[in-house]
Amino acid sequence: MSDILIEAAHLTRELRGEVRTILVQDASLAIASGEFVAITGASGSGKSSLLYLLGLLDWPTSGTIFLRGQDTTELDDDALAALRLGELGFVFQFHFLLPEFSAAENVMLPMQRLGRLSPPEIKQRTKALLDRLGLADQATKLPRQLSGGQSQRVAIARALANDPLLILADEPTGNLDSVASANVRVILKELAHSYGRGVIVVTHDREFAADADRVIRMSDGRIV
Repeated sequence: MSDILIEAAHLTRELRGEVRTILVQDASLAIASGEFVAITGASGSGKSSLLYLLGLLDWPTSGTIFLRGQDTTELDDDALAALRLGELGFVFQFHFLLPEFSAAENVMLPMQRLGRLSPPEIKQRTKALLDRLGLADQATKLPRQLSGGQSQRVAIARALANDPLLILADEPTGNLDSVASANVRVILKELAHSYGRGVIVVTHDREFAADADRVIRMSDGRIV
């Protein structure tokens, strides 16, 4: 696994006000293609803060993030938004599906925004993603008609819509039962090992972390 997808060098994220709060301190790491990585630690240890920095959803106070060797600190907001849309996929604890759209329509949205594919290609890719995730018979259902596990699998399909290099997941099994959690874990691991994606998961789930290729443990904002 020598193909580095993302590399962070000495990341620090501070909140400055009357009280100075350090969310992440001097964090350095690299994630390769085909690698399934778990970030663990106690609540408030900086896990999610680090994930949001790596996902270019938040900006470091100091330090650098390289995506495929490109220094992202040199990019403006529009360029960062384009990178997030085209190269990164996000899965959160709460699926954040748009309630007025069907499962298939939720998956189509990132592809429509990116504009790389024609409408027939978008429909074909959406069907393929839902089929791969065992949701072929759920495509026309609204989020309220889906179970928690099904909704999270739709969210994973949406995260994969634009064929990202890197998938970042924040407590993706936090609201799921053990069966649905195991299903999501298998899917994310397969994305790394069978499809060569980098997968980074913030989790409290010990079984999830034990199944990862590597565990990054955090304490008080630092990688330990």
